[in-house]
Amino acid sequence: MAESKASGIHLVAQTGFGEGTNELYDRARPTYPSEQLSYIQSTAANPDGPLNIIELGSGTGIFTRALLAHPSLGPVVHELRAIEPSAGMRAQFSAKVEDERVSCSEGTFERTGAPDEWADLVIVAQAWHWCPDFDKALAEISRVLKPNGVAILIWNLEDNRTAWVKHVRDAYERYENSTPQFRLGLWRKTFEVPTYARSFKDPIENLVSFAVPTTASGVIDRVCSKSYITILPDKEKNKLVEELKNILNEGEGRVWVDESQGVWEYPYTNLVVAMKKK
Repeated sequence: MAESKASGIHLVAQTGFGEGTNELYDRARPTYPSEQLSYIQSTAANPDGPLNIIELGSGTGIFTRALLAHPSLGPVVHELRAIEPSAGMRAQFSAKVEDERVSCSEGTFERTGAPDEWADLVIVAQAWHWCPDFDKALAEISRVLKPNGVAILIWNLEDNRTAWVKHVRDAYERYENSTPQFRLGLWRKTFEVPTYARSFKDPIENLVSFAVPTTASGVIDRVCSKSYITILPDKEKNKLVEELKNILNEGEGRVWVDESQGVWEYPYTNLVVAMKKK
């Protein structure tokens, strides 16, 4: 895996989510389904709280804000420590998340700075596939989790069972350039490393479908927020945008929310993986 020796962060993630990309990322990325947040809460040893939570790779705080706004999970949070390696992402996080229970600090999967056995939950939203060393990261997660604490991995993925979404994904996925995208399933090697067997029980997965309202510009922004698209030369990026416009004009299988306003459904799946510490 191509990573920066200085930071331990994949080079495409480091540059593609670097300065100047974070506002677009925050605007374009979808939130997370409420039912999955309820499910995450149910996995905790003490679901009624108070809960200490570490969020690794917290980005601009999209998941954090959904968690804090959730009617049952948000109120039982005692403290949430967000860990994010990108300075630009941290700045956007701090501008968007205002809650005295929440902090956002520099760190990585392998270096959280949290005390031993502090966390009830360690959550990684839309980021674990970038982890450069699952074994080392799991050792750190096991260290900071309380006995019977739970590590949570969660991802949104555009649902290509709808024709226009499949065409959009086919257009942009050819630019992935061997990056370890979630859809490829390389992250499942997590369950094969020594620390997993030593420290965690069998993983439990929960998959749901949901949709968010979108527009043509919303879909294009969503694509352009992807790390491997942000680093494309302008000529190549403009070519992709024109292809996307043609696909969206066709709109095969589109379900309208408000046709007069150009708003339709963007279907997604959401996967939660719960890994309880032994």
